[in-house]
Parts: sequence; C-alpha cells; structure tokens
Amino acid sequence: MNSEQSNKSRWWHFADRVGAIASFLCAIHCALLPFVLALLPLVGLEFLADHRFERIFVLCACGLAGLVLYRGYLRHRRALPLRLAVPGLSLLLLGIIFIDVGTPILHSVLVTTGGLLLAAAHFTNLRLDRHDDHVHVHGPQCAH
Repeated sequence: MNSEQSNKSRWWHFADRVGAIASFLCAIHCALLPFVLALLPLVGLEFLADHRFERIFVLCACGLAGLVLYRGYLRHRRALPLRLAVPGLSLLLLGIIFIDVGTPILHSVLVTTGGLLLAAAHFTNLRLDRHDDHVHVHGPQCAH
C-alpha cells in the first residue's frame, strides 16, 4: 500500500471511529435523557435536550454513516455493516420523526436502539477494514 492509499485509509478509519463513537454517545444520550432532563440546565447543557440539536445530530450521523459504511463496503465487499446500519438509520430517523408526536419513551427506545445498531455497524466496518489491512496477497513484486 503506498503512502497516498495509506493516508486515505487512515482518514476513512478515523471517520468510522468518529461515527462509532458518535452513534454510541447518541444511544447513551437518548437512553439517559429522560432521567437527567431536569439536571441539564444546572450544568449548562440544556441544548442537549433541544429537539433541533437532536435532529441535526441524527442527520449528520446518518450522512456520515452512509458515506463511511458505503465506502467500507466497496473496500471489503461484506454487507454485515450495511445490514446493521439500515435498521439503525431507520430507527434513528423514525425517532426524530416521532420526537414531538409519540411518547418520550417511544422516542427514547427508537433512537437508543438505532444508535446502538449504527455504532455496531461502524465497529463491524472497522474490524472488517482492519482484517483486510492485515491480509497480504502475494503479487509479482513480492519475494515469496
């Protein structure tokens, strides 16, 4: 792998890590929010309970996941990360659609489950990429 390919690979791995961490934090945020809602203004974090913040965060996470996971699929040709991501993204989007319509518990369950599935998709994608980086195929330039 040349230096340019290595830098591109590092960038995609970094983007996948950011997506995994963001998805996991999103799931934690959504699971805990109903319990800590009253405490957020006391510590200056009331913006975390704002529906606009959540919608923007979810839409950014969906965009990043779509890009990074599709790129991962093109690289390793394994569908498992996408199979985890599609229901995860669907649940996240349903969660932000039902943010004002349904009950807070329905919203929390949808986005927490979706965030966990999306985090699992990112972690799986990272593992598959890491596995592919360690597989060495002998070519004509190699001294077997």
